[in-house]
Amino acid sequence: MSEKPSKYYVTTPIYYVNDKPHIGHSYTTILADVLANYHRLLDVPTHFLTGTDEHGQKVQQAADANGITPQEQCDQTVVRFQELWKRLEIKNDDFIRTTEPRHKKVVQETLQELFDRDEIYKAEYEGWYCVGCERFFTEKDLVEGNCPECGRPVDKIIESNYFFRMSKYQDWLIDYIESNPGFIQPAFRANETLGFLKNKELQDLCISRPKARLAWGIELPFDADFVTYVWFDALINYISAVGYKSDEEQFKKWWPCSTHLIGKDILTTHTVYWPTMLKAMNVAMPESIFAHGWWLTGRTKMSKSLGNVVNPMDMIDNYGVDAFRYFLIAEMTLGQDASFTEEAFVKRYNADLANDLGNVTNRVLNMISRYCGDKMPAPAKDAGFDTALDDALWKDTVAVAEEMGPMISNMKLDASVGLVMSAVRKINVYLQERAPWSLAKQEGSEAEVAHCLYTAAECLRVCAALLYPVMPAKMLELRTALGMADAKPHLGKLAEFGVLIPGSEISQPGALFPRIEAKKVDGASSSVAKEQKPAKKNQKSEIKNQKSADGLITFDQVMNVKLKTAVVLEAEKIEGADKLLKLQIDLGEEKRQLVAGIALHYAPEDLVGKTIVVVANLKPAKLRGVKSEGMLLCASIGDNLKLVTVEGDLGPGAAVK
Repeated sequence: MSEKPSKYYVTTPIYYVNDKPHIGHSYTTILADVLANYHRLLDVPTHFLTGTDEHGQKVQQAADANGITPQEQCDQTVVRFQELWKRLEIKNDDFIRTTEPRHKKVVQETLQELFDRDEIYKAEYEGWYCVGCERFFTEKDLVEGNCPECGRPVDKIIESNYFFRMSKYQDWLIDYIESNPGFIQPAFRANETLGFLKNKELQDLCISRPKARLAWGIELPFDADFVTYVWFDALINYISAVGYKSDEEQFKKWWPCSTHLIGKDILTTHTVYWPTMLKAMNVAMPESIFAHGWWLTGRTKMSKSLGNVVNPMDMIDNYGVDAFRYFLIAEMTLGQDASFTEEAFVKRYNADLANDLGNVTNRVLNMISRYCGDKMPAPAKDAGFDTALDDALWKDTVAVAEEMGPMISNMKLDASVGLVMSAVRKINVYLQERAPWSLAKQEGSEAEVAHCLYTAAECLRVCAALLYPVMPAKMLELRTALGMADAKPHLGKLAEFGVLIPGSEISQPGALFPRIEAKKVDGASSSVAKEQKPAKKNQKSEIKNQKSADGLITFDQVMNVKLKTAVVLEAEKIEGADKLLKLQIDLGEEKRQLVAGIALHYAPEDLVGKTIVVVANLKPAKLRGVKSEGMLLCASIGDNLKLVTVEGDLGPGAAVK
C-alpha cells in the first residue's frame, strides 16, 4: 500500500429529514464507509462523520403536511437514516443532528463573531426564492423563469435580511482553487466552479430568514426576529462535530477534513459558500471536496416525482447488504454518473460475486477438504518440483495490493475493485493450469498438491482482505472459512506469504453468493419503485399457445432451457459400458454427477479441468444404473465429435445465452 496519512477525517453531506433515504444517500454513505474502512485497516486514526440537516423550509413544510411539529418530523425521520445505516453495515464514528445543542451553540457563536467583525450586515433584499433548494436567485440566474439548479418554479420575495460579505472573497477563492489543484475533485468540477466565479460577479450571501415567513431554524443571536439560513447552519456541522469552539484539542486532531464527499448537485454550496465562510472565520480549508455523479435509471435521474427511485431496504432484503455495497462501489466511476437497473445489478453480481469470487472460494475450500482432510495444507519449503506458476500467482496478487493504495488515494474505487477481481480470476486460471485434481492421482505428489492449494488459499486471503472494506461481513466469513482466528485483516501486512497456519481447521461456508436467476428480478420483486404498464391481457397466452410449425420452437421454449458452464473435476469409465463416462462436475454453487456417451472420443484424464457447457435443468435420470443430473453439449459431424467449451477463464456456473 502507499504511504499512509497521519489521520483521515471523512464526511458525507448531512441529509434532509423531510423524507425517507434513497439510493443517493446510501451511495455517499457507503462510499465514506469504504474509505474509512481502508484507512482503519492501515491503522490510520480515522473519523467518519455523517448526520442529518434538520432545519429549513422543506422540513417545516413536511411537518405541516404530516400534521406534526418540525421537531417531531425530525425525530421520526432521522430514525429511518439511522436504521438504514445499521442495515448497510455503516460504521460512522459520529452522527450529528443540527437540532442538537452542541451544533446550535457553535452556529450562534460563529454568527455573533462574524457580525461583530462586520462580516455580516442587514439590508433590504428583492429576489427569486426556490423552496426546494432553499436559495435566492437573481432574475438573470433563472432558466425560463425557473430555478437554475432544480428547474422548479420560484417565488418573488422582498424583505429585510442579513447578509454575509461573500463577494469580497471572490478573487481570493479563484486564486486558492488555482493554487491547490487537489482542493476540488475531480478536476473538471474545479473548472466548473472556476467558470462560475470568473464569469459572474459573486453576490453577498443572504444568511437569514424572517421568522414571520420561516420559524424553524436557529435563531440569530443578534436579532430574535430571524433564523439562520439552512445552508449556513448546515455547513458548520463539519467543524461543530469535531470540537470547533468547544474542544480545541479535538478540533486540532481532526481538522482540516481529509475528504468532504458530496453529490454534484451541491457543488456550489460546498466550493463557494463553505470556503468563503471558513476564510472569514480564519479556519483552515478542507484538504479536498469530492463531488460524485448521480445515479440514473437508464438515462434519467432518479426522482421521487418520476417514481423511479431505488429503495435500498428492498435491495438489501432481496440480495443482501454486501452485494448491494459491492455493486454501488464497482459500478460508478467516481465523478461520473452511473446507471442503476436491477438487470445490471444481477449481471454484475452473477459475474463478479457468484461466478468469480464465489466459485474460486468453493473450489479452493472443496479441494482442501478433499485432498487435505479439512486442514490447511503446508507450503513446500524446499520444493522438488517447478513452482514457477505458484510464484507468479503470488507476485501478481501482491502487486494488486500495492497498486490499490494509490488508486484509493486517487478515488478510483471502481478500478481498485476491478483489480482485485482480476486477481480472483487469476486464481481460477492458476487452478486450471496446475490441476491439483490430476496431481492428486500421481504417486508421491502430496507435497505439490499441498503447495498448490496453500498458494491459492493465501492469494484468496489477500483478495478477501482487499475486499473487506467493501463487503465486511462476507469477507469475514470467507477468512474465517480459511481457518483464520484473527479474521479481521490488516492491509499493511498483506505481502507476507505464510500467514495461513498449516494444520488449522477450514470450514465450508456454503455458497457465499448464490447465483441469482433472471426470473427473480421480474415483476413484483423489482426494487425500483416505478409504475409498471399493465401487460396486454392475451399477450402471454398467445405466445404460450403458439403451435410449432416445421420444427420451429417458441422463444419461451428456448428460455426454459438453462445452459451453464461447468468444470470437470473427475472422470472415469462406467464398467460394462464402452461409450459412457461418469463425470463429477463443479457448477459453481454445487457439485453434480453426469453420465455422458463420449468415451469413444475422450479419455477420462483428458476431461479433468475442462470448462464445458451443460443443460443444468434437465430432469435427473439413470443410465446403466448410474444417476445423471444434466447433459453436456457436443458438436459432431459423422464420427468426429467435440465438446462445446467456452473461451477465456470463465469459471463454472456462468449462464450460457
